[in-house]
Amino acid sequence: MKVILREDIENLGKSGELVTVKDGFGRNFLLPRKKAVLASEQNLRQLEHEKAVIAARNAKLKGAAEEQAKKIGAIKVAIKRRVGDQDKLFGSVTALDIAEAVAAEGQSIDRRHIHLPEPIKALGNYEVELRLHRDVVAKIKLEVLPE
Repeated sequence: MKVILREDIENLGKSGELVTVKDGFGRNFLLPRKKAVLASEQNLRQLEHEKAVIAARNAKLKGAAEEQAKKIGAIKVAIKRRVGDQDKLFGSVTALDIAEAVAAEGQSIDRRHIHLPEPIKALGNYEVELRLHRDVVAKIKLEVLPE
C-alpha cells in the first residue's frame, strides 16, 4: 500500500514523503490516526502543489535573510558594562543586550537569531554569529567596553 505521510514517523519517513507500507500497518495504524493519506492521484497532485508553495516561500525568506545579512555584516556594536577585577563584568552580555544594541544602530533582529554558545563575561572584541535563515549566517563585530 502506498501512502503519503502527514507527519514524521521514526524509521518510516518524513512528512510529505511517498512510502510503501504493509496493508495492515497502513489500514490499522496510519490511516485511522491521520498520520498518512492514501496515495491517490488527487492527493499526489495536492502534495506536489504544497511542496511548490513551500519551496517558493522558503526562497523568498532566504532572499530576505541574505539582504538583511548584507546590511548587518557592516555593523560594529559597542556595549558598555561595569567591570570588576581582572576585567570581568558584573553580570554578562546576553543575546537580548546585543539585539538592543543592533536595534540602536538601525537594524532590528530577533534575539533568537543570535547564536551565543555562552554569555560574554569579559571585556574584549567578539564576533557574534546571527543565524537569519537555515542557510544564511551573518556575523557582527561586538566590542565590550568598561563604563
